[in-house]
Amino acid sequence: MTEAPTRRHRRAETVAALLMIVFVAVNLRPAIAAVGPVLTEIRDAFGLSGTAAGALTTLPLAFFGSYGLVAAFLRRPPRSETLLVTAMALLVAGLLLRLLDAPFPLFAGSLAAGIAISIGNIAMPTIIKRDHPARITTVTAIYTVAVSGGASVASGLSVPIEDAFDATWRLPLGLLAIPAALAGLLWLPRARRAAHAARSAPPVASARGVAARVWRSRLAWQVTVFMGMQSLLAYVVLGWLPTLCQDRGMDETAAGYVLALTAGIQAVGSLAVPVLARRTRDQRPLVVVTVTLTLLGFVGVTWAPIESVWGWAVVLGLGQGLGFASALSFIGLRAHDARVAAQLSGMAQGVGYVIAALGPLAIGALHDATDGWTVPMIAVLLVCAVMALPGLAAGRNRAVGGDTTGTPEPTPNGVNASISGHIPN
Repeated sequence: MTEAPTRRHRRAETVAALLMIVFVAVNLRPAIAAVGPVLTEIRDAFGLSGTAAGALTTLPLAFFGSYGLVAAFLRRPPRSETLLVTAMALLVAGLLLRLLDAPFPLFAGSLAAGIAISIGNIAMPTIIKRDHPARITTVTAIYTVAVSGGASVASGLSVPIEDAFDATWRLPLGLLAIPAALAGLLWLPRARRAAHAARSAPPVASARGVAARVWRSRLAWQVTVFMGMQSLLAYVVLGWLPTLCQDRGMDETAAGYVLALTAGIQAVGSLAVPVLARRTRDQRPLVVVTVTLTLLGFVGVTWAPIESVWGWAVVLGLGQGLGFASALSFIGLRAHDARVAAQLSGMAQGVGYVIAALGPLAIGALHDATDGWTVPMIAVLLVCAVMALPGLAAGRNRAVGGDTTGTPEPTPNGVNASISGHIPN
């Protein structure tokens, strides 16, 4: 009689935990995605140059992995729940700061938003590894879909909200602070329980020893380079796909829809990761499919007849969705425990997003130097092909930090969440 209620209770707890992850995830891109549709208005309002206006979107992207580069040097990193609450509080502050009528707070708020997002980026894979060790690919797929969905909704509703209320750009950007504040409040009780559990737990060894092992690990670098290269390709799509389509003869509106289609299809690619992973012994087939679809997608949008660009945008979106979800899954799958996952998350995303930030700049420079798209896109295809090398190595069932000492991070209720070195498929 008690078994069924217990099972239902556990299922309800699992659903609640997933919803909490989703609440944070949907806030990790809108601060950037919502700017693009109203960027011209912001530029006119402050008299910004084209370079300065572009920095409003590129500045947060450049700091996406900033906390990860700092985390390795912290002797006692904050608990993951504390990091998420801090990230949401800083995000709210950055969003509100951008609303002030001066250029400096506009850019300072964008920088704060980028740092806040970097903290959330680093903390979430650690929580997924610790709380959902047997369902890493599935939970990561849900997380990535929520991230992509938040960006898509924010970019799609910015102008309609502005028009509906006959307002300025400040209204849609300011409204983003509401869901961020709610997410922070939702995680606050867990952060308090985690802090209480930490005070009652045995002393934990310094995180610097774990960080040193991770940063010296060849496998960790393979995960990091794969993360960086797939993110680089995503940034290239975000920054240059509409321009490429316009140069091929599409009008501005249609070119924007091509980018929106690619971004929307990425959610489908992300959801395919756990489905495909269950049918393979490790994640190397996922890497092969990711590289193949991404390469074909770039070839299609660049050289296939322009009428077929919509189909190639779907192929490209599927490949990039698979790549993003796979790269994030590797952080949990390749980490021996939650402490290693925290350091690997910081390393992979800290270094990876630095690599990624170079992509749009390099493609822009090649385009200017050659006055065309052939050379830049050949460079993109080369990155696609080379991405297979670290991806295939990271996709094997191995673990970083199998000999790490110290007590893993406790769950909020004080239960030790360390798991064995077994890596689930």
